[in-house]
Amino acid sequence: MTINHDSPFYFLRHGQTDWNLQRIYQGQIDIPLNATGISQAQNAKTLLANFPIATICASPLGRARQTAEIINEELNCPLVLIEGLQEIGFGEMEGQPITHDSHTTLIADAENWGGEKLIDFVDRVVDAVEEALTYPSPVLLVSHGGAYWAIQHRLGIDAGSNIANAIPVMFKQDEKQWVAAMV
Repeated sequence: MTINHDSPFYFLRHGQTDWNLQRIYQGQIDIPLNATGISQAQNAKTLLANFPIATICASPLGRARQTAEIINEELNCPLVLIEGLQEIGFGEMEGQPITHDSHTTLIADAENWGGEKLIDFVDRVVDAVEEALTYPSPVLLVSHGGAYWAIQHRLGIDAGSNIANAIPVMFKQDEKQWVAAMV
């Protein structure tokens, strides 16, 4: 299963949290933005002000929701919370220090820690993207690093790298192949 819409869409990982800074597994624990994260969201709001975004779809976790709300102060478009855009559940590792550098390894190990199975997580995120793309477009997804990885993975894009906090990326089809590019 891949993303069945051919509409381009934007993706933005939430602003920084204290746990991002301290390299602690957040998963589905609801950690708020820190002062840097709020500033990053403000910068993203300014950057996205001239983009033709019609709908924002966000994870309901506070760090993503708050980032989306800050951006929407400028865009003033419908903001839809979609459960499936939440970060992967890391099980017993949530709240623990991150010891891996590879996002792929982090996500693949979640099941070993009592968290979500990799395939279930990827399917959940792709279903959420499909739902988001039923809203007026272009759509901005505000979510998490794991969700970004899942989208890249499912679309066959090199998913080896993580995404920085609050830097927008555009996903689009280029000659029937999906590509992702920072905007």
